[in-house]
Amino acid sequence: MVLWCILSIIIAYLIGSISTSTIVVKMVSGKDIRQFGSGNAGATNTSRVLGTKWGITVLVIDALKGMIALSIVSALAHANPVALALSAIAVVVGHNWPIYFGFRGGKGIATTIGVLLWMAPLMTIIAGILCLVVIALTRYVSLGSLIFAILIPILLGVWAPSHEAALWASIVLALLSIYSHRQNIGRLLRGSERKLFDKTSDHL
Repeated sequence: MVLWCILSIIIAYLIGSISTSTIVVKMVSGKDIRQFGSGNAGATNTSRVLGTKWGITVLVIDALKGMIALSIVSALAHANPVALALSAIAVVVGHNWPIYFGFRGGKGIATTIGVLLWMAPLMTIIAGILCLVVIALTRYVSLGSLIFAILIPILLGVWAPSHEAALWASIVLALLSIYSHRQNIGRLLRGSERKLFDKTSDHL
């Protein structure tokens, strides 16, 4: 089973390393998304520099990437909870630090949504709704993303503590999200964070 866990982690990481934003923007414009806007290879930056349609496309594919990775791992490792938890983390690590793209990727929220939807759909939907409410009220995508990531382990700990694989994975993913958004947190505290629909000075 140790071998299957290691294989599952590797597979999940390699799938996560498929940087949707980098590929999509390159195909559409011939440019590297990481040279524009915030420099982040994710849905929000794609939306700012290429348009909402493409941002949503990246968001959906990145979420599906996480779900597909866990589906494959579940079949390979016979739904072993340790393999699933470690693979859930690995696919997000792959998204954030993709081996195919010089270890420069996104912040992992869309892929986190995908893996947690697969592991704990109800809690993810609840956290997702609250995240959308926060974004609608404040227009801060980063704030909504952080609340989403932090809220899920709390919800799981209160209402589904026996779901250990999802609980431990969500705790690590929340910490990863905080780390990835450390600069956003600083800007939020200073009041200089860019809001949703604000135009970037960089155009593809």
